[in-house]
Amino acid sequence: MLVDNHLFGAIPPEFSKLRRLRHLQLDGNNLHGQIPESLALLSNLTLVTLHDNNLTGMLPISFFHNCTSLRNVDLSQNFFTGKIPEEIGNCPNLWTLSLYNNQLTGQLPASLINTSMYNLDVEYNHLSGELPSDIMSKLPSLTYLHLSYNNMVSHDDNTNLVPFFNSLGNCTDLEELELAGMDLGGTLPDSIGRLNLTQLLLQENKITGSIPPHIGNLSNLISLNLSSNLLSGTISAEISWLSQLEQLFLSHNLFSGEIPAALGKLHHLGLLDLSFNKLSGEIPVSLGNLVQIYSLFLNNNQLSRSIPPTLGRCTDLYKLDLSYNRLTGSIPAEISGIREIRIFLNLSHNQLEGPLPIELSKLENVQEIDLSSNKFTGNIFIQISNCIAVRLINISHNALQGNLPDSLGDLKNLEAIDVSGNHLSGIIPISLNKIHTLTFINLSFNEFKGMIPSGGIFNSATKMSFVGNQHLCGTVPGMPICPPKQHWLHTRMYFIIFVLVISISAFLSTICLVTGIHRIKLIISSGKSETRSKPITPELMHNFPRITYRELLEATAEFDEQRLLGTGSYGRVYKGILQDGTAIAVKVLQLQSGNFTKSFNRECQVLKRIRHRNLMRIITACSLPDFKALVLPYMANGSLDSHLYPHSETEFGSGSSDLTLLQRVNICSDIAEGMAYLHHHSPVRVIHCDLKPSNVLLNDDMTALVSDFGIAKLVMTVGVGNDGAENMGNSTANMLCGSIGYMAPEYGFGSNTSTKGDVYSFGILVLEMVTRRRPTDDMFAGGLSLHKWVKNHYHGRLEKVIDSSLLRASRDQSPEVKRMWDVAIGELIELGILCTQESPSTRPTMLDAADDLDRLKRYLGEKHMPSKMNALHLEDIIAICNPQA
Repeated sequence: MLVDNHLFGAIPPEFSKLRRLRHLQLDGNNLHGQIPESLALLSNLTLVTLHDNNLTGMLPISFFHNCTSLRNVDLSQNFFTGKIPEEIGNCPNLWTLSLYNNQLTGQLPASLINTSMYNLDVEYNHLSGELPSDIMSKLPSLTYLHLSYNNMVSHDDNTNLVPFFNSLGNCTDLEELELAGMDLGGTLPDSIGRLNLTQLLLQENKITGSIPPHIGNLSNLISLNLSSNLLSGTISAEISWLSQLEQLFLSHNLFSGEIPAALGKLHHLGLLDLSFNKLSGEIPVSLGNLVQIYSLFLNNNQLSRSIPPTLGRCTDLYKLDLSYNRLTGSIPAEISGIREIRIFLNLSHNQLEGPLPIELSKLENVQEIDLSSNKFTGNIFIQISNCIAVRLINISHNALQGNLPDSLGDLKNLEAIDVSGNHLSGIIPISLNKIHTLTFINLSFNEFKGMIPSGGIFNSATKMSFVGNQHLCGTVPGMPICPPKQHWLHTRMYFIIFVLVISISAFLSTICLVTGIHRIKLIISSGKSETRSKPITPELMHNFPRITYRELLEATAEFDEQRLLGTGSYGRVYKGILQDGTAIAVKVLQLQSGNFTKSFNRECQVLKRIRHRNLMRIITACSLPDFKALVLPYMANGSLDSHLYPHSETEFGSGSSDLTLLQRVNICSDIAEGMAYLHHHSPVRVIHCDLKPSNVLLNDDMTALVSDFGIAKLVMTVGVGNDGAENMGNSTANMLCGSIGYMAPEYGFGSNTSTKGDVYSFGILVLEMVTRRRPTDDMFAGGLSLHKWVKNHYHGRLEKVIDSSLLRASRDQSPEVKRMWDVAIGELIELGILCTQESPSTRPTMLDAADDLDRLKRYLGEKHMPSKMNALHLEDIIAICNPQA
């Protein structure tokens, strides 16, 4: 067994000398070339798994000449071409044949009936011909049949599915049938009800007619996907007989009539997708009985009447989409019972009315709220700031009135807000410029007045964000310039007040001056004048350059908003240029924050002790009673977050990432090296507690540096000079242990912070680098976190989980390089999954992660991998596989 050992080159013909070899497992390596004919001499083989390699050519006929012992063959995810040999019928004991994701052509060989096949997987090939009904009828042991995404057709010129489904009647053990993406025509026959399936996937075909009532006989069915077909008629109430059903996909069809109330009997149902049909009538109140449902899609239909309050009982819902219907009435207050909504609540494009229910403020985890194109009235409640995770708010095209609440500025994760087409008035809250994540704003066609604020989003907004507000003015191109303010001295009353204030101030100043002179004389006479008259100066860190507050003011143009690089929980970061031309970043702590002193002290304690190429270093610090700042090197390439999610100019959109695969591996390696230093080599061990892409900065050559130690924990190391660190152990005890989505699960149960919590955050970051999905987008499919979603959907199929930009780049490479990339991406996924294990004890250390990534980085860095990488040594293989040979 040589699985995932990064072996290279062709399979050597010398393997044929291992006559006693029973298991040949070379999965997940970079083997290329063809399968040698000489392997046919290994007559004792029972298992051959060569999946996820770079093998090409045709499947050798000789390999199946002498294969009476062969039971399992897995050649999936290679580049095999040609037909599946008829000689496969010479393997009477063959149980499993997996050939998915190759380039095979022709038809399934009729000789398969001579095998003992129970698992046949040939998805993602170019196989043709009619569905193999003759073969299926003679494979009674068949349990898993996966034919999806081939070029097969149904009988009678792709119009008749009856022969094929009738032939499956002999497959009494058949559990999974997958025929997706084949453009199969015909209607579903009644014989489908005689099967014993747990999974039936028929999406992306051209199946017509209605769902036969006999489908209700599939009592063990867990997943049914009939989406993207031409099915019509009503949804059969007999579906409610599928008592074990967990996922039901019927979207993108032509179904009409009402949603059957009997669906409420499917108590195990977790996902229900009836979107993009012609369903009418009301939403059944019985859907409130689906207490395990996590995704409910009823959008793009013709549903009417009100939203049933019973939906509030679906407390595990993460996605609720009722948009593009004809719903009326108000949003029921009971909707607040769905507090677990984390992805989106979409009620847009209906005829809903009444005020926005304040109960929506209880949805603390929701990321997107879309209530646009309805008839809502009243004000926007200030408690909307309780929706702390929200990233998108769209309440445009309603009849809302009043002011925009200033509390919107507290939504630190907000990326887009659209309130256009309402009757909102008053001034635009300046607090919106504090949201550093905000990239889209639309306030058009309202009744706002006054000056458009500056800073933050307002510095990049265009006229289109404010058009239709006749009383707005400001510096936005295309908007009216605000008239100069009338000086208050121009009025007689203000002039009198001014004279009185000046007179009183002068009188009081005289008294203070006399008193001050008298005080100074007393100090001089007591011999303490030097210490008492010394002016307040910034407290600077020892052994670091002295930069005064005035120099920081000059460097940042008095902390001009144009110099703002970003904001965080405890401060704002500005770009500065010192007099000698040195570019710096000045992190100014927010004094309003209750923990700002703890954060400042903690970051100083950490930064002055650590020295590593992958950790942010400190230039100096400046501390006054009312001003505290850290002076750091300026990072020209910004944060990792900005490269993973570069924002496009389209509405609510974001473009693809510009990071190459090698850059992503290098960045992960840099982060792991820095974290390994903190955990294992730093004079005072450090637990970062807030590792995420926005806290990773990139310098000129894209080297990653871990930053932001404001909530880090210091761990006293015996035998070293801690320099007071032992007294800092609890200085951040009352502060958070991380950010939502990156925080280790054990912290939610009160566990103490540990290095394994950082490992979990790092694992999430690695998965995020591969998938380009934020961990706050959890419950992608199946109510699962990012970790569990990747784990459940990966199964060796990169296209299921990886970032689309990586997938496109991979397809543009040569077969050899593509296979190399696939191996590397697979390694990253496996590392991410390992680091995010539920139990901290099962996670690796950051030293382990750094070692793995260093090997992966060197692997990708080799341009001539067959000649420079490890060779396949026959002697070693003999010793491992067959020590008695």
